[in-house]
Amino acid sequence: MVSTQTEKVTVCKLLVDGKWIESSATQFVDVYNPSRGIVIARTPLGGMTDLDKAVQAAQRAFIDWKETPVVERARVMFKFKQLLEENYEEIARLVTREHGKTLAEAKASVQRGIEVVEFACGIPSLMMGESMENIARNVDCETIRHPIGVCAGIAPFNFPAMVPLWMYPIALTCGNTFVLKPSEKVPLTSMLIAQYLMQAGLPDGCFNIVHGGKDCVDAIIAHPDIKAISFVGSTNVARYIYTQGTANGKRVQAAGGAKNHIIIMPDADMEQSAQALQASAFGCAGERCMAGSLAIPVGKAADDMMSRLIDRASQMKVGVTDGDTSPDMGPVISREHLDKINGLIDKGQAEGAKLALDGREIHAKAGSTSDKQGFFVGPTIFDHAKADMTIVKEEIFGPVLSVVRVADLEGALALGRNCQYGNGAVIYTNSGRAAREFKRHFNAGMIGVNVGVPAPMAWFPFTGWNNSFFGDLHIQGKEGIQFYTQQKMTMTRWFETSDTRFQDPIWKGK
Repeated sequence: MVSTQTEKVTVCKLLVDGKWIESSATQFVDVYNPSRGIVIARTPLGGMTDLDKAVQAAQRAFIDWKETPVVERARVMFKFKQLLEENYEEIARLVTREHGKTLAEAKASVQRGIEVVEFACGIPSLMMGESMENIARNVDCETIRHPIGVCAGIAPFNFPAMVPLWMYPIALTCGNTFVLKPSEKVPLTSMLIAQYLMQAGLPDGCFNIVHGGKDCVDAIIAHPDIKAISFVGSTNVARYIYTQGTANGKRVQAAGGAKNHIIIMPDADMEQSAQALQASAFGCAGERCMAGSLAIPVGKAADDMMSRLIDRASQMKVGVTDGDTSPDMGPVISREHLDKINGLIDKGQAEGAKLALDGREIHAKAGSTSDKQGFFVGPTIFDHAKADMTIVKEEIFGPVLSVVRVADLEGALALGRNCQYGNGAVIYTNSGRAAREFKRHFNAGMIGVNVGVPAPMAWFPFTGWNNSFFGDLHIQGKEGIQFYTQQKMTMTRWFETSDTRFQDPIWKGK
């Protein structure tokens, strides 16, 4: 049973035109501290009424903000970055409280978000257009980037600070205004960070927050004044938002789920590989779209890798992340998600995979520091999984690693070709030839060579493929700037005749 105890319960408000206001919603959802199963906040499930207030404020603010020189917009980001760094610990601790990440994981995620703000500080140089004179006789041509208007972001629960920061710093610095819908499961971090954004000098109405579930998402998709939508979440929702949003004439970048492959070649450093695989599979309790959830040892690498990995994973301490202890892994987000993960573990066993390490019994483990009211499952490993099994084909989004043994690199590449997703893939090897073949031919958008999680830094795009991404311009980097701007091309001709040009009084200084 989940504890019904509550402490310091916050009823979340909307941020509209620089003010925190009550939602018009009549339904609410509880926000839990997942380490303890305790309610810490309530999120209103708003819809079009709440959203329209935010969009109107953003539309009004856009009139002046788009005319604000890009250098001045960047200066707001410089101040925002300073405030985030000064309040780094507070933000990370709130991430830990409402999401359940370990404090180290929370700090790392906040830092990655700050790096996007840092990237946004340099947008003046990246917003520069192109020009060429005399493309025809006396005709010059130039392109200039312009903001597109009110943009919206729909964020997931797994990175309360980082993922929203992928979106609005770039959008705002490009001259747009923004409406953010954080996950209803983790709204508090976005609300805290919004205060620092306002302190940084962002004009009222440029950044707004609404709360809700599917009704709010549908309102964002339908609202005629929203020009672009950024989304990160599951594949089914990403596909829905992309399909419906583009049908309504909006730009959409929608990042979905993943099943990331980690190939271990026989020549790899097995200890380094096992350590990296452990961190990739079980970091953030497996709740990230770049988690290494499918290990593919090649040939004789399998037995050595498995013994090392099981030894490492079985010693991980799983427990409360907001207390005095420092566990290696925290809880998953909710009781419902825990039940889903446990159900998929059951299914893996039923379909014939060998359960080499069962994380469902963590309360009985020596060294466990978990609260029995929290939403905990420990590192879980399946060996001898097959390509047609549910645990291999579907995203679990939890600390569950499936191991599929193959005979050679071609077998590993074949698994990638048949995967519906395409976010990331990694190879561990000391062979340049194997690494080159893998980079060229694996069916995924983000590739790592001896790198556990090939998630790009802020100035590179987050390039998922297949059902891991819907859209044309990816999140982050130069593609993010392209997504949040539109180009205007101007051709200019000034008429003159060669025999009269120098007779013009202007040419004579008059």
